[in-house]
Amino acid sequence: MRVKGEHEIYCCGARVSISEKGVEVLSEPMIEYCPLHEALYGTKKIDVEAVRKSVELKIAGFGFCCGNRAFDDKPIVAYGASEMMRVWLEKRLIDCAVVVCEGAGTVITANGRLVQAIGARLTGIVRTSPIPEIIQKIRSEGGIVLNEKSAIIDQVGGVKRALDLGFRRVAVSVAGFQSKAISDIRRFEAEMKKHF
Repeated sequence: MRVKGEHEIYCCGARVSISEKGVEVLSEPMIEYCPLHEALYGTKKIDVEAVRKSVELKIAGFGFCCGNRAFDDKPIVAYGASEMMRVWLEKRLIDCAVVVCEGAGTVITANGRLVQAIGARLTGIVRTSPIPEIIQKIRSEGGIVLNEKSAIIDQVGGVKRALDLGFRRVAVSVAGFQSKAISDIRRFEAEMKKHF
């Protein structure tokens, strides 16, 4: 499997660059041990090398950042954001979810299986490049990519677009390092309530 474009993520608190040139861990991980990481990747002690290997396993195992990325909707954990949003969508507690996918950026969808397939093994994405095959797969599953040309990550823009599309009960995932977006979304939500 070959990586397409350039991507940057957080894995175990370490910043990681992924490109055609390979995987480069840009900072030290912020944790030393994680039971989920051990269960998924067999890692007892998390260091720079363990982070690099786990990202390489994501690439080799399910096409992370590749054109042939697997969209497997089997739950990995019982309590993750994508697992919860899938249940909310299936029980019609929300109308849509605004999530992030590598190779696509911000995605809006009412398909709970797609939310789970995107988020199953995803960690915080800092930036990503468009991958046409991933964007096409998302479209074929009823997802809307906020900007197919740039694969921008803009959760505030995603919420605005979801509301423009007629969705009213919107769940949105926001990575911790982008937490300022939560205040912006709340301000926007308060404004929108005046019009509904």
